[in-house]
Amino acid sequence: MSSTTSTLSLSWSNSFHNFAGATNEPLKSPEYGRFILPIVAQKKTKKIRKIILKDDVPDLGKKGQLLDVRAGFYRNFLFPMGKAQIVTPLLIKEMKMEEERIEAEKKRVKEEAQQLARIFETVGAFKVKRKGGKGKQIFGTVTAQDLVDIIKAQLQRDVDKKIVFLPEIRETGEYIAELKLHPEVTAQVRINVFAN
Repeated sequence: MSSTTSTLSLSWSNSFHNFAGATNEPLKSPEYGRFILPIVAQKKTKKIRKIILKDDVPDLGKKGQLLDVRAGFYRNFLFPMGKAQIVTPLLIKEMKMEEERIEAEKKRVKEEAQQLARIFETVGAFKVKRKGGKGKQIFGTVTAQDLVDIIKAQLQRDVDKKIVFLPEIRETGEYIAELKLHPEVTAQVRINVFAN
């Protein structure tokens, strides 16, 4: 009885040793003539999808962003809600073309703003006439709308008064106004205020 137990434990330890040695071939038991199949545990694979967002998704990303998400999340939430699309080579090519177009447009707008800033700064000073009071005092103040009207009259350029930043002008003299033509381009314009 003890001899069969020792042979059985020996064959078991041999098969375990071979399994630990990472052989994927079935092992043949010398005692019984049967094959012993090793069981190899596999991790459950996480299926990931590359997507592009069509809309802003809270806690996930902004519109146009490329992301890796789990397949189930895409299949069960993003796709039915129309918030995402699976990335394809054609879609990536279209995105790159759109980005290049947007960058070219931004560059063009900035260059136009820089040219307009050069024009404003080379003009010299814009003259503003106001009714005079005592000393240097003038009646009323010079507003952004006044400057916009003067620019339109002298340069035939339409300027939005929201981009004009003036100091408070209540006396005659020379002042500097700023025109925020672009987030990165600001033009400084001189204003000469004098009394009639």
